[in-house]
Parts: sequence; C-alpha cells; structure tokens
Amino acid sequence: MRLYIIRHAQSTNNALVDEWDRDCDPALTELGQHQAGILARHLADGAELEPLPNPANEKARHGYRFTHLYCSPMWRALQTAHPVGEALGLAPEVWTEIHEQGGIYLDHRDGRGPIGYPGKTRQQMQAAFPHYLLPETITAHGWWNLGYEDWPTCQGRAIRVAEALRKRAAGDERIALVSHGGFMDALLKAFFHQLPDRRLFYYHYNTSISRIDFRGDGRLDFCYLNRLSHLPPELVS
Repeated sequence: MRLYIIRHAQSTNNALVDEWDRDCDPALTELGQHQAGILARHLADGAELEPLPNPANEKARHGYRFTHLYCSPMWRALQTAHPVGEALGLAPEVWTEIHEQGGIYLDHRDGRGPIGYPGKTRQQMQAAFPHYLLPETITAHGWWNLGYEDWPTCQGRAIRVAEALRKRAAGDERIALVSHGGFMDALLKAFFHQLPDRRLFYYHYNTSISRIDFRGDGRLDFCYLNRLSHLPPELVS
C-alpha cells in the first residue's frame, strides 16, 4: 500500500497576521483555491518522481492513480479535496478522525479559554459537496460538539488512524489523506513510534505531499516529506 498525506491548501487562518482573529472552521483563501486546483492537476496528470530513478517505470509514473481519497471534515480540507476528486474521478470520503488538533474551537479572550463548536452539519456538507461520502457521525448537529482537544488526545487519535492504515498494508491500494499540519505531524510520529514531543515537528506547506509505502512484512518506506514541486515559488505558503 502507498499512503499519500497531503496538507490542505491555504486557509484564511493561515493568512492571518493576528491569530486572535481566527475562524473556528475557516475556508480557503483565493490563493488556497488556486493551490488546490494546481494540486489536482498535478495528481491527475503529473509525473510522480520516485525516491530512486527507475527507467523501467517511466510510463507508470503518469498521475498518482489513487484508489481512495479521504479528507478531514473541516471546511478547508473539504474544499481542497473537491478539485482533487473531480480531477481523479474519485468521490472524497470524509474521515472525521483525521481532523486538525484542537477540533472546532475559538478562544474569545474572556477568561473561559477555548470553546468548542459543532462544525459543519451534514446538510451543509451535502449542499456544498453532494457527491462526498459522509459517515453517520456527521449529523444535523454537526460532527465535533466537544471542547478543545489537547495534544496528548490528538496523538492518541493519530495512533488509532495509524493502526487502521497498517491493517491495510498488505493491499495494493493507493490512499490519499487530505489533512492538517498538526495532525500530520502526530500521524508521522505514530508511524515512527516517536514520542509526541513538540520540540520536533514535521512541517508541511499548504498542499505539500508526503509518502509512506507499507510492505507486507510490516516495514515502512518513508519515501519523501513535504514535497512541493507542483507549486511555483510565488504560490508557496
């Protein structure tokens, strides 16, 4: 199995000067929409450069040929997955477990600390993305409906996602996850059995791609991290 972990395109929160102005579930910026479109065309038609050159596989490198496309239920990930799914002819599958650390929350600076919000409802998602596959956990009341998720809880969630993916290792699937920078860091540490130490962070630019190959004997090949060759320098964020 090949796993491609992709960070969402630039959101309005990513572009903020003052983090206190953040939205609890931000949309993509105009730049982010442009990034997502370029990402989609690259995944559909671009050449995926292998970690080691292999002339025998030149023809096989055209397009990424995903078999499954999963995305977080956060709006910026849903929006990023839309052009990707259209370009590859895949219906994005919403996987709530790959959301960003913290969940849907805001700190109103009134002494209460971070306050949780429900997230987009099933009806809102279906209206914007009618072909997406939604789990039953996304309801008319949203999908989060919890408080602020701390980092240890996020790391535990990442371990669960890593184990679920490991169970599919023996197959020939090519799985893409459209997720978030903080969760992607936690997921990589879960795969590598590393402590959730914030002094080490696996950074990803918007729409960057990391790839892990799963071998049938349980071994992992970490092929590349934070690859961004599809974006011109002026669109990197």
